Amino acid sequence: MPAEWEPHAAVWVAWPHAPETWPGCLDAAEQEFRTLVEALSASEPVNVLVQSPAHAQHVHEQLVSQFESARPIQLHEIPTDDAWLRDTGPTFVEDSQAGLLALDWTFNSWGGKYPPWDLDDQAARKLAARAKIRCQRVELVIEGGSLEVDGEGTLLATESTLLDSKRNPGITRAKLQQELGELLGVTRIVWLEGEIEGDDTDGHIDQIARFVSPGRVVCAHEPDAADPNHEPLQRCRAALRRARDARGRRLEVIDLPMPPRLEAAGARLPASYANFYVSNRTVIVPVFDVPTDAQALKLLSELFPERAVRGVPCRTLVRGLGSVHCLAQQQPTLRRGHDA
Repeated sequence: MPAEWEPHAAVWVAWPHAPETWPGCLDAAEQEFRTLVEALSASEPVNVLVQSPAHAQHVHEQLVSQFESARPIQLHEIPTDDAWLRDTGPTFVEDSQAGLLALDWTFNSWGGKYPPWDLDDQAARKLAARAKIRCQRVELVIEGGSLEVDGEGTLLATESTLLDSKRNPGITRAKLQQELGELLGVTRIVWLEGEIEGDDTDGHIDQIARFVSPGRVVCAHEPDAADPNHEPLQRCRAALRRARDARGRRLEVIDLPMPPRLEAAGARLPASYANFYVSNRTVIVPVFDVPTDAQALKLLSELFPERAVRGVPCRTLVRGLGSVHCLAQQQPTLRRGHDA
């Protein structure tokens, strides 16, 4: 599995459409999503899943009203139950014999939380067919947001998602490590334990810790000891500092600030700057109109000096319990040595 900073042929997203996910604020979520699509399309081709011909017309009108239509954006009628394509779309890997391969993980809505999910479970296969990429169905229940790789054989993951009894009942850590090694080409898994408050995924890694280059990781950091996020993030930070990657290096762990507490209907939202997306030329970061936005953008600019860092408003999108990275799935460019 290539690292996210390696070249992309395209990025795939699904247009928000479920009022249950954004109750009373779907229009505002669409406005923020338009800005996200614009930011993505400035760096790489964007493929957008839509529900129907009528929905395609609606999305087309939304995009034309936002920016020039010359951007590389293509709409695909592939119905979904929701918009979280990082989790429901395929994970693209390189097969030594066959080139690019789409892994179609089994999806059960984060352990059966939000039925129905049959359309979401079919999305990866249909997307791969549209992209003309060979697809392999995998019986493991895994979401893309639970996987973070350095492209050199190291995987970051949380026990609470991959070893969840509602996802993969009865599987042992050893068996899971074996299967992930074969499927993703990883030889070292760094297991973390913990999740941020309000995260309905049970602790996806893309809300907590991310590689920024081989051997370097940012980890979400909450300095306030009274905040519920402080202790679990401290545990993750400590585990990362003890870890070595697949090449035997000690990981350099860099604190990435957390935004202040954001709520909707009295419940905390899982806002995290770790949910950024690395595109071909930019790093797209969720921002929430709070003072820590500037700190996070400055730090990530220093860590990605060859890319422009851009904040995309996500104060409404995060009310759906996710943001930038949760919504986007990259399709890597086949590395040299393979035939497309």
